[in-house]
Amino acid sequence: MSTPKQYPMAWKYGGDQVKRSRQRAGVTREQLAGASHYDIESVRSMEAGRRKPTLQLLQAADELCDANGMLVAAAAFMVPEKFLPYSQDFMEHEREAAVLSSYESQLIPGLLQSEPTVRSLLNVHWPPLDDETLEARLVARLARQEILGNQIKSFNFLIDEFALLRRIGTSAEHKKQLEHLLEVGKPRHIDIQVVPGAALHPGVNGAFVLLETPQHERLAYEEGQAMGLLYSEPEKVNGLWQRHAMIQRQALSPEESARFISKLAEEL
Repeated sequence: MSTPKQYPMAWKYGGDQVKRSRQRAGVTREQLAGASHYDIESVRSMEAGRRKPTLQLLQAADELCDANGMLVAAAAFMVPEKFLPYSQDFMEHEREAAVLSSYESQLIPGLLQSEPTVRSLLNVHWPPLDDETLEARLVARLARQEILGNQIKSFNFLIDEFALLRRIGTSAEHKKQLEHLLEVGKPRHIDIQVVPGAALHPGVNGAFVLLETPQHERLAYEEGQAMGLLYSEPEKVNGLWQRHAMIQRQALSPEESARFISKLAEEL
């Protein structure tokens, strides 16, 4: 069963207020479409919260409905969400975690991505992101990486060889990404380990992130195409911690991994 697409609550609330104001004032959707210079389907989508109500629409609706600035004021709350709605709980726990361990099979983990890599991945997002949302998410993803500087936290990243070979952006940008990994992995509280592509291990079914709080509570997070799941149930969480340990046994050491990544960068 497919998961319904989630839209920002601010879009839904703002669009609903436009619709209610329009109906109270006896203004038709066609009239609002004409005044705002949008087609009727675009107005319908904005009223339903499937699309962000634009300032252009809010201004037209405010004037047609004699809303005295109430609708235009909603524009301040239409700023893009920095993270996907289903991942926001995880982001909160990520900031607070004392230990973060992860396995990634397809991509460089978000905490380790260079700016060109982040931008390239956001550029291929579907449906396409508007420029404002793209820039907001770019800044937010890079800001997440600030936690790597906290030396009382512990980080372990297991990265499949395939993720390192996948070229994202130009050859020069890919080389910069590999060099970024080498630099980020230098501090003693950050371990980056390569999992050889030929290794068969329990991680072949997908990526996951493990968190341990300062109170020693353990959590696990898995993310798919349109959903994210944060687990706290001991049975599920312990199973993923055990899976991580089994994958780690087949990974190169941090020192061997650095040499492996360095060689890939030199070949570009």
